[in-house]
Amino acid sequence: MASQDKRLIVSPDGRYLQREDGSPFLYIGDTAWELFHRLSIDEAERYLTDRADKGFTVIQAVVLAELDGLTVPNANGDLPLVDPKPGAPITPNEPYFAHVDAIVRRANELGLVIGMLPTWGRYWKKVASSQTGPDVGDDSCIFTTGNAKSFGEWIGTRYASSDLIWILGGDRDIDTDEERALLNAMATGLKSGDGGAHLCTFHPRGPGRSREQLDGVEWVDFHMCQTSHAAAGHDTGIFIDADYAMDPPMPTVDGEPRYESIPVGFYLHGNDPAVRFTDYDARTAAWCAILAGACGHTYGNNNIWQMYDEGRTPILGAAAPWHRAIAHPGATQMGYMRELLESVGWWKLRPVAGSATFVVDGPDRGAAKIRAGLAPDGSVALVYSPKGEPFSLRLTAMGGRTVRERWFNPRYGTLHPIHTATNRSFQTYTPPTHGDECDWVLVLDVE
Repeated sequence: MASQDKRLIVSPDGRYLQREDGSPFLYIGDTAWELFHRLSIDEAERYLTDRADKGFTVIQAVVLAELDGLTVPNANGDLPLVDPKPGAPITPNEPYFAHVDAIVRRANELGLVIGMLPTWGRYWKKVASSQTGPDVGDDSCIFTTGNAKSFGEWIGTRYASSDLIWILGGDRDIDTDEERALLNAMATGLKSGDGGAHLCTFHPRGPGRSREQLDGVEWVDFHMCQTSHAAAGHDTGIFIDADYAMDPPMPTVDGEPRYESIPVGFYLHGNDPAVRFTDYDARTAAWCAILAGACGHTYGNNNIWQMYDEGRTPILGAAAPWHRAIAHPGATQMGYMRELLESVGWWKLRPVAGSATFVVDGPDRGAAKIRAGLAPDGSVALVYSPKGEPFSLRLTAMGGRTVRERWFNPRYGTLHPIHTATNRSFQTYTPPTHGDECDWVLVLDVE
């Protein structure tokens, strides 16, 4: 549980999250949408311990889960609601929520924040015929403005002292005034129930940005985008760019990028289900977003979000049981990223890609685009080359001081010293390897 001075708040400059004691908080999330619904306590212990050990800080999970969450019991045989009917009062089932309590409590004990979605989008919005996904054609909407507020207040009160973030939306967009009123009511209930103790954001349908739909809405404390799963090689930093440029400043994070092991473009006509995103795809999405100015990043794995296991119907071609998939390399690489970012004081960095004051040459668009972050005082910089392409920097942006130069290998989490640059105007850097799977991060800091 989070003590009063450890509650999460938005930083004074509106760019990242921090604890109330002033310590910056790097959002490194995992999409475990079916955690509460499908895992037993022992299984949840295994999963949560693994994620804490790998360096994750946030676990995104859904209370009223996507995959038949109202009609198929959890691992203990319990359903979340007593006789749910569209528009009727919501009556929580105590044994189900006792199970959720235990998982939230254990996550907090391990230092993990729960990114809690009270409900997946299918239960507050009817799926439009133009949308695609595993729940197409479903008509499970049970919420109205009235019962959304009361449920929000109930669940907000129950978890008021837990270390969590509220996430509304659940892979759905707001298309009508009625839907907007419903979500406003649920958010109002949450804030009333927990006394405003927790931050709140919105997980939109992908590709999309919450700030496009909810800019200026009072209950939104920070924004979330979903760059989604359409293609390998596109620059996932562009959504973060758009949010970062808006006024007033607000933290933003990619809550659902391309998942490791999910078929590329699974919702596009003619896609090959055998072609899957790899750890490289997940890793480049993370680095591009972070250096575009995100307050963190969310990793995802096709086998883990659904907690796939033998005996379950696979969704979107899941093939590896979740307890094997937790060892896939992309997750470990999120921990490497966190370790480097925290070592250099990531919260000081400001995106400078395309700025002639620092990056003066190198790919400036597409899959090879150079992304860079520079501290305003010139004390530290990170430059990311997704395909190992060379680039040139204006080192005078670092104040003309002696600069230590190192290559960071994001695949293995290793640092490789280069040399020390002193008072040079320009320097061209050529990463150690070049091509697909050959991404590198240049680490510059003033000695």
